[in-house]
Amino acid sequence: MNSATVRNLLVRGMLAGLGAGVLALVVAYFLGEPSVDSAIGFEEAHAHAHEHEVELVSRSLQSTAGLATGVLIYGVSFGGIAALAFCFALGRVGRFSPRATALLLSGTALLAVYVVPFLKYPANPPSVGDPDTIGKRTTLYFLMMVLSVLLAVAAVIAGKRLAPRLGTWYATVVAVLGFIAVIGLAYAFLPVVNEVPADFPATLLWRFRLSALAMQATLWAGFGLVFGELAERLLHPKPARVSTGSAVTAP
Repeated sequence: MNSATVRNLLVRGMLAGLGAGVLALVVAYFLGEPSVDSAIGFEEAHAHAHEHEVELVSRSLQSTAGLATGVLIYGVSFGGIAALAFCFALGRVGRFSPRATALLLSGTALLAVYVVPFLKYPANPPSVGDPDTIGKRTTLYFLMMVLSVLLAVAAVIAGKRLAPRLGTWYATVVAVLGFIAVIGLAYAFLPVVNEVPADFPATLLWRFRLSALAMQATLWAGFGLVFGELAERLLHPKPARVSTGSAVTAP
């Protein structure tokens, strides 16, 4: 794959990330923001020492322009990174078409980058979590994410090396089981973080976490579908249609 093709795929990846970001923004606004508002209401109802603090950024601005800016920039950024990963993965993970490779990459990234860390350290709404431990919680989450990504890459490499001896099916099963086993050990040994207030509504917490998961699923699925189509058209262009009009024969 030459540099011009990589550059074209990078641009298409960023555009696909932008489109996927728009879809994720709709999900975040209609599913996530109501839960955030409810959590902020819970926090304000239980606040005493911070009642007279000046609000630097209004809540309406946060939930509209602020949310859109963050989600769209994130979509464009991860779209570019995913496009570069696609350039490396195409043809190396199997004889898949560009569409299938894009969807496989998106599904794997969703699992490794978000779902696996989410199951250990799920997202929390405002008013959940001790401000003094935010550094520790952030470090643990990124440690879990990096570990998950590295193990996913190792599982793919192990599966390809085992395929000639075990066959594709059994090599894949062994690689997936190995990934699950090591992730299970990480879940068992990494510290548990549970800072949800005792009187925080369980339904609200559940809705917020589901909306966060739905947003990420929309983002990655949207990217896989859009980028897969764009990459397919770039790498496997359809031949131009030839006019079937009658030819005129010169005398």
